[in-house]
Amino acid sequence: MYQTLSQFMDSHLPMPDDALSVPPPLPNPLSALIAQYEDIIGGVLTADTMQRLTVNQLTLYAYNIVRREVMQGGFIQLIYNGYGGFIFHNPFSKVVRSWGMDELASLINKAKKWEQRYGRQILRADSDDEFMALYELMPQFDDCDDVFVEQEDTFTAQLADYVTQHLDAF
Repeated sequence: MYQTLSQFMDSHLPMPDDALSVPPPLPNPLSALIAQYEDIIGGVLTADTMQRLTVNQLTLYAYNIVRREVMQGGFIQLIYNGYGGFIFHNPFSKVVRSWGMDELASLINKAKKWEQRYGRQILRADSDDEFMALYELMPQFDDCDDVFVEQEDTFTAQLADYVTQHLDAF
């Protein structure tokens, strides 16, 4: 189902020292599965390597990306680091909704609306100052960021429950 992946940027600007800290690792079995998927794709997610994972595996992998990026720098960082196409233009939200994660799916769809409006502008930022200015220029993402950060424990617990109940699909 995941047929396309937006072009990853060759490099990205480092986050400033005052950026949010790295989120704690996902609970087992999630972290073990993510590590297994990393091995399967050789640590590089491309249109070709995505074919090595099932839809469920790819969706779990995508959640890990969303969680890491949003917890560190919000949806703007997720888009800036080249993951907008992968998350917003593939059935990620549809799949997590089918897993019973309606709030996460709705949040992703809300952020997608802003990604469609500002995504190209975000990707054009080519200096640290331009990148940091995006947060001031695009406060629309703040609500999405806040909801994700506030609900991250719930989202991760829901995901862990689903994976545990359907482990054979992962």
